[in-house]
Amino acid sequence: MSIPFAQRVSVRSALVVIFFATLWLELWRQLSGEWSVNDQYSYGWFVPFFAVVLFWLRWEDAPKAREIRGQKSEDTGQRTNNGEPIANNSKARAIAIGIAIVALLVLFPVRLFEIGNPDWRPLSWLHAICVVTITLIFLWSVGGKPWLRHFAFPVLFTLVAVPWVSLVEEPIVQGLMRVAAAVASEVVALFGIPAQVEGNLIRIPGGLVGVNEACSGVRSLQTSLMIGLLFGELKRLSIFRRIVLVAVAGAIAFVGNCIRAFFLVWVAASQNLAAVSRWHDLAGYGIVAAVFIGTLVAAALLGRTKKEVSLRLGGAYGSEREQPPARRGLRPGGRSEISGQFRISAAALVWLIAVEFAAAGWYRAHEHDLARTARWEIQWPQNASNFHEIKIDDEKRRILRFDRGRAAAWTLPALNSTDAASWAARPLTCTLYFFRWNSGKNSALLASLHRPDVCLPAVGWNQTGDIGVKKYSVGPDLSLPFRHFEFRHGAGDESTQQVAHAFYCLWEDVVSPAAAKSQLPDMTTSPSEWTRDERIRAVLEGRRHLGQQVMELVIQGRGALDEKEMNARFETELPSLIKVEAQ
Repeated sequence: MSIPFAQRVSVRSALVVIFFATLWLELWRQLSGEWSVNDQYSYGWFVPFFAVVLFWLRWEDAPKAREIRGQKSEDTGQRTNNGEPIANNSKARAIAIGIAIVALLVLFPVRLFEIGNPDWRPLSWLHAICVVTITLIFLWSVGGKPWLRHFAFPVLFTLVAVPWVSLVEEPIVQGLMRVAAAVASEVVALFGIPAQVEGNLIRIPGGLVGVNEACSGVRSLQTSLMIGLLFGELKRLSIFRRIVLVAVAGAIAFVGNCIRAFFLVWVAASQNLAAVSRWHDLAGYGIVAAVFIGTLVAAALLGRTKKEVSLRLGGAYGSEREQPPARRGLRPGGRSEISGQFRISAAALVWLIAVEFAAAGWYRAHEHDLARTARWEIQWPQNASNFHEIKIDDEKRRILRFDRGRAAAWTLPALNSTDAASWAARPLTCTLYFFRWNSGKNSALLASLHRPDVCLPAVGWNQTGDIGVKKYSVGPDLSLPFRHFEFRHGAGDESTQQVAHAFYCLWEDVVSPAAAKSQLPDMTTSPSEWTRDERIRAVLEGRRHLGQQVMELVIQGRGALDEKEMNARFETELPSLIKVEAQ
């Protein structure tokens, strides 16, 4: 029994909707990893909703596809598409379809690399460009250039939520931090508060106030870009007015962040440095609110001349906007066209599903013999002498992207309590860091970014020793591998220098059988430099992020701290810090 023509149209339309829903949801799911761990891009959660709303509003006043596709030339009587001979359009259509096929094919290596490197930003841009290209080509094939122009903005709107690549982001971040610090220091000086700029730090009598990314204006700058583009589209402003609106939104964000930096420095000077943390986030939310309200007012002023906007739209689409929505939209042509589009949509959807299964299958093929390791947590010594939490700053959170993180410090009894004149008789300071990364959202290379031989030299410590890896017993059935480093800090002879012994453990949730026996995964290697070659090698090896955690304990003192004594002290303290979870 043959399927009625109307039902075939409905099936084809449903298939197209399913295909593009799958295409876009997968892109948004991939981008959401950055939105969830990086406050700078947290506004991205609103972008899919706004994009769908903007597309729906455009659909309400879209030109009729049936009239665009079926109009005839008055001179030749030949069918045309947007006023061009159909022969020429056929060539352009073949090129466009070829580009769409290439974009669909590129999705496979993109997804393969994204699974292994979900935080590699160039991949996010390539993924987004492929999805946007496929969508725009489909719209052009249905409604010609009028539909391409009409729907381009809501389709491209998602690009505002794609994280900027580091080559673009870092110079802007550093530049805005320095400008905000300079402006804030000049203003507080006018109020009689002595201030000196040191890079992105401001030195005041009470100490140093840092102007980090959260205060630099980057977060609100990117949010203002999204808000300016959104209101410009809702008001259907001209291109020039949209540019003006985005510039106004960016200016409000910049001025607001300079005021915010000044306010935080003034709080630190008039109260204390601890008071800054109480106002930090509240001031940031105030800037976003100011950008929203200011941009809304500017959009209302720029869109006041409604008559001009209506004339511009009417010139582009004729009398289409005057017709009821029920009479607009797509009315396909003949049965052969419906059949062709059905086959194309079905093939594209099958390809998307095959891409996901093939990409996941590549990693599963390399994971079939992996062994699950023991799970353990930190048992924080709350009752230890001078125990206190250490705040993990926003920059570390942004870089490390951990799901759970905590840091604390306390003091230990001296190594030698009998000789009061010895440096070894002074109490030792312990600093413990613990970070947990759940599977899926990050690269397997990410945990190696937080290592003593990476972090301590960055703050002025010199590495003087690498004792190697040793397993330490923490229970009857579990031993953990730790790599032991030695560092020194400060001038003078060895008897007066600060000395730190750092013990580092990287523990993976699942490992290969060989690694399960040795329990030394990635412990003897050099720290990851986050290079392109490392990322590619991780994909070729079928290595994706399946869950990791890092423990780093730094024991600090002065003078000649004997390596063996420090190792024995660590071996004594470690079992009380580890809590093994039941399997």
